Amino acid sequence: MRKYDHKALSRELLSFIGRSPSVFHAVKELAEKLSEKGYTELRESDAWSLEDQKGYYVIRNGSSIIAFRWKKDFAGFQIAAAHSDCPTFKIKDKGELNGEYLRLNTEKYGGMICYSWLDRPLSVAGRVMIAEEKGIGTRLLNIDRDLLLIPSVAIHMNRAANDGMKFNPACDTLPLFSQRDEKGRFLALVAKELGVKEEAILGHDLCLYLRQPGCIWGADGQYISSRALDDLQCAFSCMKGFLAAKGGKSLPVCAVFDNEEVGSSTRQGAASTFLYDVLRRICPDNERYLRALASSFLLSCDNAHAVHPNHPEYSDPENKVYVNGGVVLKFNAAQRYTTDGISEAYVKYLAKKKGIPLQTYANRSDIGGGSTLGNIAATKVSVCSADVGLPQFAMHSAYESAGTNDTAAMVELCRALFEGRFSMREGGYDV
Repeated sequence: MRKYDHKALSRELLSFIGRSPSVFHAVKELAEKLSEKGYTELRESDAWSLEDQKGYYVIRNGSSIIAFRWKKDFAGFQIAAAHSDCPTFKIKDKGELNGEYLRLNTEKYGGMICYSWLDRPLSVAGRVMIAEEKGIGTRLLNIDRDLLLIPSVAIHMNRAANDGMKFNPACDTLPLFSQRDEKGRFLALVAKELGVKEEAILGHDLCLYLRQPGCIWGADGQYISSRALDDLQCAFSCMKGFLAAKGGKSLPVCAVFDNEEVGSSTRQGAASTFLYDVLRRICPDNERYLRALASSFLLSCDNAHAVHPNHPEYSDPENKVYVNGGVVLKFNAAQRYTTDGISEAYVKYLAKKKGIPLQTYANRSDIGGGSTLGNIAATKVSVCSADVGLPQFAMHSAYESAGTNDTAAMVELCRALFEGRFSMREGGYDV
C-alpha cells in the first residue's frame, strides 16, 4: 500500500464534506473534480459518441453521478458504488409554522439519531427551481450562516429526559427560525439569497444541515468527526481511487447514488435503472453486455459499525471491527450485505496483493443491522458483489466519528479494484 499523509487526506475529506451541505452540492463537487481531470459530461437526453481512452460522467437528478473511462476492448466492468445522502430533515413545501415563534415545518429523511440534532447551529441547503424566460432553471442554495436551532426541553420541565425519550417529529424536532408571526419570511430569505423575486420560485428540495465544522482530534490526532461521514467518506474515497487508477483490462465505473437512506427506490437511487442505463449505452450489443457482466465486479461501499468504546457488548464477539483498523468487509446471512465466499475471496486477494488492512464484520446475531445499496443495485445489474465500508462511531448521528488512517485504505482498495480484473472461467475466476 502506498504511503499517505493521513491527516492531510483527512483534511481533504473534511473540506469536501464542508463544501457538500446537500446531495446536490456533493455531486457538484464530484463533477468538478472529474472535469478538472479532463472528464466530459454526458447528458442522458443526448446521443453519445465515446472515444477510446477518454473519461466521461453522467448526472441524474443533480444528486447521483456515474463516471467511467471508456475503452474499446474491455473484459468486464469493475464498479465501486457509494451514496450521496445522509439522514436529515426535509423542509416541506409549505415550510413555516407561525405563532409567537416562527418554526420551519420539516419531516424526517432517513433514520437519524434525533437527539444529536438538538441545541446545535443548523442551516438550510439544497436546490431551488426558478421561473426563467426560457423555462425552469435550477439553482443550488446554501444559506452559509448559523440560521436555525432545535432547542431541548429543560430538565426541569422534563425530568425523564435522561431516561430515554421518544421523539415526535411533528413537534420535538422542528427548528426555530424567527421571533413572532412573520409568515413568509423563510421564502423571502431564500429569494434574497438567490437574487430572485419570491414569485419566481416554483419549487425546492431543501434540507437542514449541521453547521459544526469537521475536525481532527484525539491524543495523537487519530480521529475525525464530521456530519455525513456515512457515506461521503466512501463517496470521496471511491472517486479518489477511481481518479488515481491506471490501466487495467476492465472498464472502471464509479457510481454515487442518492436516496440510499430511504430505500433507494427512486429514479436516481440504486434500485433505479441508472447504472443499467449507463452500462447498456456503454455496451449496446446485448451479447457482449451479458458476457461482460459475467466478468464484472461491484464493490458496494458504505460505512460500518466499529466496536463502541463504552458498549463493546453490542458487537459480535469475533466479527468485530475497530476504528483505524482498515477497510471493513461486511457479511450478513439475510443478504443485507452481498458478500459471499467468491466476493470475499476477491476482496481479500486485492487487499493482500496491495498490503491494504482489512477487517471482517457481521452483526451480533440477535441485533439486526442496517442494509446498503449493494444488494439493491445487483438486482438491476447482476454481477458478483461485496459490501465494504469504513469503521465509524455514532452512525446516523448529526455528527459522526471515524479514524484518520482508514480513508487511505479505502482509496487504495478502490484503486486496486479499478486496476484489476475479475474474469469467470471454468472452475474459478481469473484475477
